[in-house]
Amino acid sequence: MDSRRRAFLTTGLLGAGAAALSACTPSAAPSAGSTTTARTTASPTPAASGSPSATPSARPTITTPPKPPAPYLSLPGKHFSFDDPRSPWVVVNKRRPLRPVDFVPPDLRQPAVSTSASGELALVNATTATAAESMFAAASADGVGLVLASGYRSHATQLRLYGSYAAARGTADADTASARPGFSEHQTGWAFDLEDSGGACAFLPCFADQPAAQWAAARAAEFGFIVRYRMDQEHVTGYLAEPWHLRYIGVAAALDMRRKGIKNLEDYFGIPAAPGYL
Repeated sequence: MDSRRRAFLTTGLLGAGAAALSACTPSAAPSAGSTTTARTTASPTPAASGSPSATPSARPTITTPPKPPAPYLSLPGKHFSFDDPRSPWVVVNKRRPLRPVDFVPPDLRQPAVSTSASGELALVNATTATAAESMFAAASADGVGLVLASGYRSHATQLRLYGSYAAARGTADADTASARPGFSEHQTGWAFDLEDSGGACAFLPCFADQPAAQWAAARAAEFGFIVRYRMDQEHVTGYLAEPWHLRYIGVAAALDMRRKGIKNLEDYFGIPAAPGYL
C-alpha cells in the first residue's frame, strides 16, 4: 500500500461516517483378419502370450488423498455458523458475500475506547465492543495506546469507499485494498481497524512496526481477536497485508489459531481460498 491508499481510505471513511490425468488406454490392436488360401481358410492366429494385443495396458490408478480435517474441529466447546452474519465465525471473503447483502448488526454500539472515528464508523457489535474495551485497557496497562480508527461500515458506506478506489485506481487495483460492497467484514460488526496513539503510519504498511500493531499481533488473541489479513496470505485472503485490521472470533478460537500457527480463517475453518472474485 502506498500513500494514495491511505488518502483514499481516509477520505472515503470520513465522507461516509462522518470478504487426469486421463488414463488413456491405448486402443486395442485390431484382431487379425482371416487369411484365405487356395485350399482352406486359416483360423486367426492367437496372439502370443504377453504381446500388447493380448494384455491391454494397465490403467493407472489415481488416488486422491483424503482432505485433512479442518483444524477448528479439534476445538472443544460450541462451534458456530460460517454463514450467519450474526455468528462470530462468519466467513466473509471474495467468494462468500454477506447474506443478506445489506445486513445490519442488530446490536451496534460504540465501545468505551479511544477512537478517531465518528458516526457509524465508531460502532461495532456488542460482543466485539466488550472485548475491545478489555483489550484496549490491557494495552494501556502495558503502556501502549490503541485507537479505534474504523469499525462498522454499512453497505452504502462501503459502496462509496470502494467506488472511490475503483474510480481512481481501477477495479483490479481497488480489489487488493478494498472489499466490494457486500463482501466486507466491516459490515458484520465483528471487525475494526486500529491506529496507534502516536498517530504514525495509519493505514500504511509501516503500521506493522508501530507499538499498537506489535502489541495486537502478540496479545490480541487473548481477547478473541486475530489480525485478519496477514503478510504473504494474499493467495488465500485476496488482500494485501493489513496489520491494523482486527477481527473477533472468540478467545478459544483465536488462541487455538495462534497455538497451531494458522494465519487465516479460511485454512482454520477448512474453507476454500478466495484470492479473487468469481
